Amino acid sequence: MNVLLDNLSLYGEGLLGTVELTVYASLLALVLGFLMAAFRVAPVGSLRALGTAWVTVLRNTPLTLLFFAVVLGLPRFGLVLPFQLFAILALGCYTSAFICEALRSGINTVPVGQGEAARSLGLTFPQTLGDIVLPQAFRSVIPPIGSTLIALAKNSAIAGAFSVTELLGVYKPLSEMGYSIIWSFVWIAVGYLIVTLSISAIFNVLEKRFGVAR
Repeated sequence: MNVLLDNLSLYGEGLLGTVELTVYASLLALVLGFLMAAFRVAPVGSLRALGTAWVTVLRNTPLTLLFFAVVLGLPRFGLVLPFQLFAILALGCYTSAFICEALRSGINTVPVGQGEAARSLGLTFPQTLGDIVLPQAFRSVIPPIGSTLIALAKNSAIAGAFSVTELLGVYKPLSEMGYSIIWSFVWIAVGYLIVTLSISAIFNVLEKRFGVAR
């Protein structure tokens, strides 16, 4: 316990950093994921191509490589941001591809006739998608979206290698101070467990409230 109690502020700072990364990157991933899912089912070919390219590239790119591309590549184009924002951008964009595919699978579960009925009533594609299709699709994809955001929380550990304050990076100063590396990692694991169980609890509540009964 002395590893934790003697360095409670250090662990707290790392845990707060991980929570901030997870929350902000999750919001970005959800927004981009919903947008790209809309593109993938849009009647406009160029939008479908953009959505497909987004998902194909990001799902098949290692997250570490994406971090390097964002942190080292964007400043070459004049975009200089704090490392934390770069990490949020990398995590959010990467996770959005998986959110998009989860949501698209939910859209495919909505009967085609509902979209046709909406169009026959004069609703536009955005109205049909936003008012009829997406609300039903979201109800069926709450569990996979929750699992994807849990994976995002664990993936945030990569940000520590890019000078971003997060939970895994706590082991470095603890190791330099001579604390047991095993117990340092035990408490780090407990911190990640708190974050992931919190996300799981939130999505369990959402599933009970909005999910499709099976």
